[in-house]
Amino acid sequence: MVLVAYQWYLVVSVVFVSDDIIPKMDSTMRVVSLSLFLAVFSIRYFSATGKSSLIKLNDDNWDQILAGHWMVEFYAPWCPACQSLQPHWESFATWSEDLNIKVGQVDVTKSPGLSGRFMVTALPTIFHVIDGEFRQYRSSRTKDDFISFIEDEKWISLDPIPSWKSPASVQMSLVSYLFKFSMVLRSIHTKLMEDYGLPTWGSYLIFAVATIVMGALLGILLVAVIDHFYPPKPHITSKPVVSTEDKKRKSEK
Repeated sequence: MVLVAYQWYLVVSVVFVSDDIIPKMDSTMRVVSLSLFLAVFSIRYFSATGKSSLIKLNDDNWDQILAGHWMVEFYAPWCPACQSLQPHWESFATWSEDLNIKVGQVDVTKSPGLSGRFMVTALPTIFHVIDGEFRQYRSSRTKDDFISFIEDEKWISLDPIPSWKSPASVQMSLVSYLFKFSMVLRSIHTKLMEDYGLPTWGSYLIFAVATIVMGALLGILLVAVIDHFYPPKPHITSKPVVSTEDKKRKSEK
């Protein structure tokens, strides 16, 4: 902003003041030249100030939010509430440099693992993250509200997400893999119906049979592993116990 204002100042100085530099330019030409210069610099100014700093996050690069100060939104393109929030979020992202934060966005339709890792149950969902500490934003959703939330450090009054539920924990990583696996199954289900023309019940029947077969195979594998590490003891037949009286009777006979 300062650089653009300084450039404007130089243009005005050259066109209106410096007769030595442009001695043959009349007043009309100077006005036309000034207008052209101002138009060019205005375009540069608004493109510079209006440039969005919104960072697209996914399953591969999400871990960059574990360092620094972030605001992250989870959305879906088909979600009406997300569509209403989008202009406010993009406008808020243009303030990221002034607020010394980074503004990110996650499309849950493309990154289902992250929706499981963060346990996103409603859209849009917004998280505040600072140095790996997560808090869920639940206030009003306008650009001014977001700016005030950061400038006034309102996030300090919010309780952080417990460590056992932290998206960076091992257990939430496992949940993210389960979400990814569920999306793979869903895509297979869709492919069976759309590409192969199977009815819905036919696709479900295939999944049921596959589940039973996989369960049986895993059970056999588990038994084999247990037998390998804890082999069964050989069966020993015990001899009948003979009492002292029986021995005496046998000896008398």
